[in-house]
Amino acid sequence: MEEQIAALVAKVAELEAAGAGAKVTNTMFAETFYYLTIPLMIIIHAGFLAYEMGASRMKNVLSSGVKNILAFAFMIPTFYFFGWWVYWGFPTGLTFAEGPAGISGAAYASSIAWGWGESAQYMGPNIADQASGVFFGAFALFAATTASIMSGAVIERIQTVGFVILAIVLGSFAWVVAAAWGWHADGWMVTKFGVHDFGAAGLVHAVAGFFALGVLINLGPRIGKFNADGSANHIAGHNMPMTVVGLMLIIVGFWGFLMACVIVPGEAWSWFGDKPATIYGTPITLSALSFNILMAIAGGIIGTWIMTRDPFWMMSGALAGIISTASGLDIYFPGLTFIVAFSAGLILKMCADWLERRGIDDAVGAVTVHGTIGLYGVVMLGIFASGYPALQGEDAPTISLMGQIIGAVVFFLLGFVPGYVCSFILKMFGMLRVPEGAELAGMDTVKVPAQGYPEGIPASAAPAE
Repeated sequence: MEEQIAALVAKVAELEAAGAGAKVTNTMFAETFYYLTIPLMIIIHAGFLAYEMGASRMKNVLSSGVKNILAFAFMIPTFYFFGWWVYWGFPTGLTFAEGPAGISGAAYASSIAWGWGESAQYMGPNIADQASGVFFGAFALFAATTASIMSGAVIERIQTVGFVILAIVLGSFAWVVAAAWGWHADGWMVTKFGVHDFGAAGLVHAVAGFFALGVLINLGPRIGKFNADGSANHIAGHNMPMTVVGLMLIIVGFWGFLMACVIVPGEAWSWFGDKPATIYGTPITLSALSFNILMAIAGGIIGTWIMTRDPFWMMSGALAGIISTASGLDIYFPGLTFIVAFSAGLILKMCADWLERRGIDDAVGAVTVHGTIGLYGVVMLGIFASGYPALQGEDAPTISLMGQIIGAVVFFLLGFVPGYVCSFILKMFGMLRVPEGAELAGMDTVKVPAQGYPEGIPASAAPAE
C-alpha cells in the first residue's frame, strides 16, 4: 500500500513538473511570436525607405529618406508616452468608462500604460512579465507603419519638422483612437455595430490614407505637376527598380503585420487556452492566413497588370490586394479573397486618376492604395460576411453591411479631419511647405547635409506632358 501511495505521489509530481514545463514553453512561444513580428514589420520601413527614395527625383532622394527615418524614430517614444494609453483608455468613447470586457477605460489604462508610477512595472523591464513589452512593440510598429503611409504622398515639398508633427498626430493618436473604437473587445463600434476589421484595412490604412488627403489639400501640388488648364504631368522618380523592390519589401513585412494581429493561446490575456483567435476572439489560424495572404497578393497584381502593364502599379496592386481583403482574412475563403483582391487591382489606377483630376498631387498613390482601397475592403466584408460573429461571446454582435459602412465613415473622419486641421494650422505658421526656391533647387541641397549621389546630380528631367 505504501509503495502504491509513493508511486502515486511520484506520478503526481511528474505531471505537475510536466505541466509547469508546458506553461513555460507556451509563455516562451507567445513572447517569441510577438518578438519576431517586430523585425518583420521593420522590413516594412525598409520597404517604405526604398520605395519613396526611388519615387523621388535625384535632388530630393535623401530628404525623402530622412522623413521615413524620423517618422519611425518619433513614433516609438510618443506611442510609449501617450499612444499606448489612448488604446486602452478610449474604447468606450470619450467617457473613458470601463467596457463590458473590463479591459478599457481611463482607470485601466492608467494602471498598465503609463511609463511611471505603479504602472511602470508593465512599461519597462520586468522578468515576471513576458508579454507587455513584445505586445507593446507590435502595436508601436503598427503606429510607425501608419505614419509612414502618409509619408510617400507628400514627398518633395513638405517641411521636415511639419511632417514630424503630422506623423506624431497620425501615428500616436488618430489611428490609435480608431483602433480603440474598432479593434478592441470593448470598442464601441464593435459592441454596438459589429464592426470587424481583422487586418486593419480601415483603422490603419484608410485612416492613414485620408489623413494624407487632408494634408495634401493644404500642402498643394509639386511645382510643375499641373498645367494652367488643369491637366497633369507625370513627375517620374529617379529609380523605379528601387521603388518596385521597396514595394516588395513592404509585402514581406505584411506577413509580420498580420501575424501580430493574431492572439496566441494559453496566456492570462489570451481568449482561449487551446487555440488562437483574432483580436475580437473569433477563430483564426496562421494556416488560414497563409492561404489568403498569398491569394490576395496574386489577385491584386493580376488585376492591376490587366489594367496598366505598369510595374509600379502592379506592385501597388499587391498592396491593394492585401488591404482590400485585410478586414476579412480571418473569414474569407481563398477563392473569394482572390476575387476581392483582383477587383481592387482593376479599380486601383482609375481611382488614382480620378483623384489626380481633382488637382491632388499624391506622389505615390498612397491616398488611393491605402485610403480608398482600405474603405473598399471594410465595406466588402459587410457584403460577403454579413451575419458572421463580429466578437466572441454570448449575444455577440454580428457583422453587417450597415455596421461596416458606419465603420468606414468613422475611419474616414478620424483620418481626414485631423489631417486637414493640423496641416492647416501648420500652413498658417509657415511650417508646412518648403519655400519655392528650395523646392526648385532640390531639398537635398538645402535641407540635408549630404548628397545621395555625391559624384554629381544631373538636372532632373522636366515633367512629361
